[in-house]
Amino acid sequence: MKVKVFANRDILGAAAAKQAVSILRDVISHRGNARIIAATGASQFAFLDALTASGEVDWKKVEMFHLDEYIGLPITHPASFRKYLMERLISKTGMERYHLLDGKGDPQQVCRQVGKELNAAPINVAFVGIGENGHLAFNDPPADFETEEPYLIVNLDEACRRQQVGEGWFADLSEVPTQAISMSIRQILKAEKIICIAPDKRKAKAIQSCFTGDISPLAPASILRTHPDVTVYLDTDSSSLLEPETISERHAD
Repeated sequence: MKVKVFANRDILGAAAAKQAVSILRDVISHRGNARIIAATGASQFAFLDALTASGEVDWKKVEMFHLDEYIGLPITHPASFRKYLMERLISKTGMERYHLLDGKGDPQQVCRQVGKELNAAPINVAFVGIGENGHLAFNDPPADFETEEPYLIVNLDEACRRQQVGEGWFADLSEVPTQAISMSIRQILKAEKIICIAPDKRKAKAIQSCFTGDISPLAPASILRTHPDVTVYLDTDSSSLLEPETISERHAD
């Protein structure tokens, strides 16, 4: 696992996007098309802005899968991750092949249907973040490290739900759904490459726990350390509690 630290989230996002573009161009060149997993949330803003602005990817040859979505939330809600992806990725790129998780549909059926499409061919690269509680996708601690199901229905813990309020997606805790559809841990790890983007001071404790402590369901993103090709993008704030030897590269500007 490579851990790269940058001065701020904008520089971090641009660097992560540069790697993502390189991967996508290479995969499309060699295989004809690329399959990706896309994350959402405030941590991904700068990355997605840089990625969609690059102009170097033939997005009509990219197929995108959705990482997670709240159960019961309509696509019109400001916090809907379907809305987020439509506005910040799909509409900006003209992407034609994408699989969104319908939070208003039958969750079990959505898990089965999108999971079947997901497993039809390998995923070339997954873009993920890390929650303030160390979650990976919506797999809150203690995460299920064993299930082979591609998607599952999960209960959201209070720390996770408070993060959504803190980021401004909901007015208060009572508005945040208590369940979500999430890609499973094992499914995320099946991606050939993983790019993890996790800026901000509020993530520092989780980063420390996941990258210096035990690999444990209590620190879900710690499982990334078992994958053969992961690059983690941090900023000065989110990496502030890491020991120097944990960091592969540090970029001053």
